[in-house]
Amino acid sequence: MPPTAVMLAAASEEQGPGSTLRVVLLVALVGAALLAWFLLRGYRNDDNND
Repeated sequence: MPPTAVMLAAASEEQGPGSTLRVVLLVALVGAALLAWFLLRGYRNDDNND
């Protein structure tokens, strides 16, 4: 099983959806930060792109 599936399975064993939602939210925030970094790094101006 992939590590993400293991984390979700472990989180879903606890009572209620709180832990699962917390894991999903954390992964979404990290993914959004990486996506923003990847997209915005192309707009960086290093003064060497004549």
